[in-house]
Amino acid sequence: MIPIFKKTKQLEAKIDEFLDTILQAALEFKQALKYYLNGDWNEFSERENVVDRLEGRADSRRRDIENQLYQEMLIPESRGDVLALLENSDDVLNLIADTIVEFSIERPEIFPEVKDQFDSLVEVSIGAVEEMVCAVRSYFKNITGVRDHISKIMFFEKESDKIGEKIKRYIFERDDIDLAKKTHLRTFITYIQNIADKAEDIGDRVNIYAIKRMM
Repeated sequence: MIPIFKKTKQLEAKIDEFLDTILQAALEFKQALKYYLNGDWNEFSERENVVDRLEGRADSRRRDIENQLYQEMLIPESRGDVLALLENSDDVLNLIADTIVEFSIERPEIFPEVKDQFDSLVEVSIGAVEEMVCAVRSYFKNITGVRDHISKIMFFEKESDKIGEKIKRYIFERDDIDLAKKTHLRTFITYIQNIADKAEDIGDRVNIYAIKRMM
């Protein structure tokens, strides 16, 4: 399969940078939550600022790519799919950035007995994002590799559902935890699960666009 941008290396490099930014933000988010669980607010705040800067960088890079696609009339047969992938991938980063801000504002209490499970929830949800980035990158460079990454996204998303449900069941079965705290934590568990859900949605889109290219 010939890469989609065989004559537009500059554009391909920009898309690589855009995807790298999303991946870096996801990893910074994961590290930020580790600091949060350990009560290291200074380090958490620093990572939050990094994610915010990366979100702005990704937005700027996406607009730059979109402008080049239109101004230079590149890949007209695939332009709509490419733009949709860029916008939806950016939505994942926006969701990550919004979530870390909510942690910073509301500071939900993560009960000691579920900290390890909560950390695992973050790990698998960000794992879904990592594989989403790989799937999108494969769409441009090695379309035959898309399927493998999509299978991994699905795995991580299912694990996110399982771990999140397990934590929710545990805390709501406890009689010694205030209902308001249970509800607050449940909201943030759902925030983390939503990141994996969004990554899976984009994986589904990549799969459809890849099938279209191979037809």
